[in-house]
Amino acid sequence: MNTILIKEIIQQLRDVEHTDLWIDENFEKKLVSVNESTAYERPIPELHSVAELMSHLIEWRREVMSRLHGNPRGLEMNDAANWRTNNELKIKGWEKLLEDFWNSQQQIINFLEDKDDSFLEQAYKHADPNFPYNLKYLLTGLIHHDFYHLGQMGITIKFLKIKHAII
Repeated sequence: MNTILIKEIIQQLRDVEHTDLWIDENFEKKLVSVNESTAYERPIPELHSVAELMSHLIEWRREVMSRLHGNPRGLEMNDAANWRTNNELKIKGWEKLLEDFWNSQQQIINFLEDKDDSFLEQAYKHADPNFPYNLKYLLTGLIHHDFYHLGQMGITIKFLKIKHAII
């Protein structure tokens, strides 16, 4: 039972959350400067708030978890759940959003921990026939997605710091 690739994917999922990476950033580092009053703020209308970005990441992590269980695609790009509004997210609350954010990643890690590399090679049976992929591709895409939005979160936080330093 080979587990080299699955362990690497699990490590990358952990790394983006709280490890000292070569990019010198992770979610834990970014989120320490965000609080209830800044989480829902868009520093400029064209940027998502930190809460919106986190909610988006949670939804896609849940979608990946569903697909790992063999379910058909559920979340689509134009679904309302893909980008919830700040008003919706305020009702949920910052602490609950943070809890869901950390838990969504841990659920995937927990699911993968007893798998081996052959699991990753399984085809996702509900993939578009024109773009078939395996579960390794799905998980690698999730990691890329997390890093992409970590960068967006960094830009939003930087703009918030500039905005609040001026005021």
